[in-house]
Amino acid sequence: MRFLGVTETCDLGSLYMRLVAEGHEVKVFVEEEGARGTMAGLVPRTEDWRAELDWVGCDGIILFEAVSEGYGALQDRLRAEGYRVVGGSAFGDRLENDRAYAQELLSGLGLRTAAVRHFEDAESGDAFLAACPGRYVLKFSGPDFASSDNYVGQRPDGADVRAMLAARFRARGGEPAPYILMDHVEGVEMGVGAYFDGEHFLAPACLDWEHKRFFAGDMGELTGEMGTVATFERTRKFFDLTLARIAPLLREHGHVGYVNLNTIVNADGIWPLEFTCRFGYPGFAVLEPLQAIAWGDLFEAMVRRSARSFASRPGFCVGIVLTTPPFPYTRKQVGEPVGLPVLFDGVLDDEDRRNLHYGEVGLDGGALVTSGLYGWTMVVTGSGRRIEAARRAAYERAGRVFVPGLRYRLDIGDRLIASDYAAVAGLGLFPEERDENSAADK
Repeated sequence: MRFLGVTETCDLGSLYMRLVAEGHEVKVFVEEEGARGTMAGLVPRTEDWRAELDWVGCDGIILFEAVSEGYGALQDRLRAEGYRVVGGSAFGDRLENDRAYAQELLSGLGLRTAAVRHFEDAESGDAFLAACPGRYVLKFSGPDFASSDNYVGQRPDGADVRAMLAARFRARGGEPAPYILMDHVEGVEMGVGAYFDGEHFLAPACLDWEHKRFFAGDMGELTGEMGTVATFERTRKFFDLTLARIAPLLREHGHVGYVNLNTIVNADGIWPLEFTCRFGYPGFAVLEPLQAIAWGDLFEAMVRRSARSFASRPGFCVGIVLTTPPFPYTRKQVGEPVGLPVLFDGVLDDEDRRNLHYGEVGLDGGALVTSGLYGWTMVVTGSGRRIEAARRAAYERAGRVFVPGLRYRLDIGDRLIASDYAAVAGLGLFPEERDENSAADK
């Protein structure tokens, strides 16, 4: 089968490599000039994805990972023209980028939501914080903002949120920008995700626990993600209470792709925070070891709508993001070099290779080196029937990777093992299931 990848920075590089290894024909377009070295020599490239539409045809599959404004609507148009597209939709873009709209929609579907206020300028938000001091979460809307632009308030008087709000707008030269102030909710942060084929969610759904801050102990900048624990086991109840409720609207708008809903869970219930309506990085890599189906077969089942479920493996997967400078910033902000060697201690066997998910790397003279804009060098995974076993396997594998200046968190999964998983289980949200693969929406 033919696959055409449309990307900004080639975040799904290891997925394209898997498709090539499965025997598929692959061409990848990388829009961002600074990312042209990512996957160089590892995945076939094209300079113009539109020129490849005849090549991929209506029998192949176009994979969109790009999140630029208008790309969701573009995917909808391509589907209307008969192309088979997996990635997102205009509706998915709105769910992800218009935070106030998404919260209002979720509330209307019966989910418990925290109070949200929408603003466009610094002055109105500051006036609200002055009049109603408290802990709030500051989140900007739209694809032009990074995770590091958001801020989770720590002080009960809201002084830190006021300061961050002012700083963000100073950096923008005072230009208006949409953002929300959401009431802070204490609890366990976790996500639920599933593949949507245009009509139904495929079972099983997954549950995931992300680690978003740069340093161990949840300190430092908010990053895209530093590591994740995921499972397909005992997920049906949580899915039915949350993500399943959005299925009719996704069906109405023709969305085809992965959908994730991030939440906070406490004794009062499940509080939805935000959507990701596209492939997540490193989420796709963390799920791969638990999917007992090849990527090509999964995507074919999605575009043909030929299955309501897929085979999955039991247990947990732990993924660790290995980074190099300038992460968590970009080479547009910090002048760090590319081309650092990526080396491995010992001989890699097939299991090791299946659990190494290359990110911003490429070949230079036949040698694997760093590349790209961010320093997202790779994701290393490990799996096991228990979180502890998966964590141990992942860290043993990460310890065999050497790159000058390599950094990664050493506490992925620790709090989940110590308390968080038991806390959520104690709320009755992980009941035993006889058939996990029957958890599709009704």
